[in-house]
Amino acid sequence: MFLLALATERVVAYASREAQREREADLLRIGTAYADAIRSYYLASPGAVKRWPTSVGELLDDRRFVQVRRHLREPYRDPMTRGEWGVLRAPDGGIAGVYSSSGEKPIRTAEIEFGELVLPAAQRYSDWQFAHRLPLPDSNANPTRPVR
Repeated sequence: MFLLALATERVVAYASREAQREREADLLRIGTAYADAIRSYYLASPGAVKRWPTSVGELLDDRRFVQVRRHLREPYRDPMTRGEWGVLRAPDGGIAGVYSSSGEKPIRTAEIEFGELVLPAAQRYSDWQFAHRLPLPDSNANPTRPVR
């Protein structure tokens, strides 16, 4: 009976770890999609003045052009909390990026690179901030510093 309980405990622990690994992969995929959509919206701003989206809705339905542009397919939920994403604010108050509000420890704790997007080493999922560093509208030399 003891051996059966021990084996069951190990199977449950393994299954739990695998479920966390899948949610973490979803977090990285969806967070990167949000960062890419926000970057696309910002860079597609007509004229010389670049603008950040003020809501997720603007990423889904960008009406600044004659033909509607979609930078994101749908408003994805945070896979770790099953709720809303935390929002990183740009200097003008728009959305510069997103982060998970989960305080869980990630499986991957080392720095992660996705091309131009770099996630620093993390102790919690909320440490990963999905935001590209883009130049401010008035200066090409200073990167943005999104603030929570």
